[in-house]
Amino acid sequence: MLEVLVKKAPTVRFTQDNKTPLAEIEVEFASLRADDPPSKIKVVGWGKLAEELQNTVKVNSKLVIEGRLRMNTVPRQDGTKEKQAEFTLSRIHPFSSNTTVSSIPSKTQSNLKSDSESSLNNEGVKWDSSPLVPDTDDIPF
Repeated sequence: MLEVLVKKAPTVRFTQDNKTPLAEIEVEFASLRADDPPSKIKVVGWGKLAEELQNTVKVNSKLVIEGRLRMNTVPRQDGTKEKQAEFTLSRIHPFSSNTTVSSIPSKTQSNLKSDSESSLNNEGVKWDSSPLVPDTDDIPF
């Protein structure tokens, strides 16, 4: 799961064989360290999720996305290969009352909205996002 900010509007295309919709967006998420810039990643949604991305997600929307991460090898113009991360969606969760995205089948839109609003109004919660492994190591070898 990642909490993200949408940086580019969804682009939709269709597969040649069965015309399955495929949507891509570029999102940004916070780094673990405060002095590091935010990271960007391409997010891909298939089928109904692609349609949902196209119809409801806008630039600067905040989302919580759930899915799997994979690494793709992409050829560069100079002939070398580059690894790029790609996030394949399995669910989209609303982050705020401004976002009207729903794909959790167990809850209705109104219940989902009230749950997210109540959790967002608790501004006293602070998360420790420091790395689990310290930067320096006391091991002498």
